[in-house]
Amino acid sequence: MTSTVVNPSHTVRLGSRKSQLALVQTEWVQAELQKHYPNSTFEIHKMSTQGDKILDVPLAKIGDKGLFTKELEVGMLNKETDLAVHSLKDLPTNLPEGLVLGCITERENPADALVLHQNYKDKQLDTLPPGAVVGTSSLRRLAQLRHHFPHLEFKDIRGNLNTRLAKLDAGEYDALILAVAGLHRLGMGDRIDQVIPPEISLHAVGQGALGIECRDGDTEILEIIKVLEHEPTKYRCLAERAFLRTLEGGCQVPIGVNTVIEGDQLTLTGMVASLDGKRLVKDTVVGAATEAEQLGIELAEELKNQGAQDILNEIFAQIQRS
Repeated sequence: MTSTVVNPSHTVRLGSRKSQLALVQTEWVQAELQKHYPNSTFEIHKMSTQGDKILDVPLAKIGDKGLFTKELEVGMLNKETDLAVHSLKDLPTNLPEGLVLGCITERENPADALVLHQNYKDKQLDTLPPGAVVGTSSLRRLAQLRHHFPHLEFKDIRGNLNTRLAKLDAGEYDALILAVAGLHRLGMGDRIDQVIPPEISLHAVGQGALGIECRDGDTEILEIIKVLEHEPTKYRCLAERAFLRTLEGGCQVPIGVNTVIEGDQLTLTGMVASLDGKRLVKDTVVGAATEAEQLGIELAEELKNQGAQDILNEIFAQIQRS
C-alpha cells in the first residue's frame, strides 16, 4: 500500500558513507522508500568518515566512538541531510543529543564468515594448519578465535572488502574473517568457505541489520522510515544494544552476542573475552521479546558479576597504553 505521508514535491536527503558496501545498503533503502512514496524524491549524499580515511592504523587504536558515523550525524544536525543509513554494528549505543535511531531493517545473516586462500580451499577453521595467517580487524573476532584456535596466527587487516580480498588472493593472508551479510549484499556469497557457528564466534551487536538515524522530533521522517521497520530484528537488536551499552563497550572491544526469537520469546547470549582469548565469560537469558532492552541489561549485569567488568577494565587500560 502506497503511503501519502510525504508531500509529492518533497525531497528527502539520505546520508551515506562512500564505501561500496555503504552505498549498496543506502541505495537499497532509497529504492524501498521510492517504492512506498513514488511521488517523492530520495537523494543520496555521500560523505567520508574518519574510519574511511585512516586505513593504516588498527581500529582499536583510532578510538571507536562514532568512527564511521560522526560526519553523517553532523550532516543531519546541520540539516544538510534528513537521515543516515548505517550498518547498525557501526552505530554507537549512545547517540548525540538531537538524534535518534528511527528504524531497524530486516536483518541479513549476522554470522561471521571464513574466506580462504586458494591453497586452503579444502580446510575449515578447525583444520587450518598451525601458523596459518588469519586476517581480521575486529578484536571481538580475534579474541574468540584465539580462545578456540590458539595455534593460528592473526594479523590485522583494513580497507574495503575488495581490498581485503585482493590481499588474501595475493597470499598476504591464508584466510580472512568477514561478515556474511556484507559478502551477500555485494554479491560475493560464493567467496564464503564456512559460516562460523555461534559456538565459536558470537557476532557483533547489530551485525547484519541496517539502522536508520534521523533528527529527534522530525515526525515526518520518522513516519516515512517506519515502512522499513522489521519488528523481530528490532527487538533482537535493541536487546543487543542494551547489553553493549550497559557494559560500556565500544565496537572495538571483544563483546559478542547472538539472539533468537521464537514466538514472543527472545533468547540473548552474550560474551566478553580478554584480548588474548584466554578468558571468556559467556551466558544466556530468555524472556519476552517486548522486554528486549531489559533482557540486555540483565545479561550485562550477570556477566559483570562473572568477571566481565575486570576483563573490560584491563582492555581499556591496554588500549590507552598502546
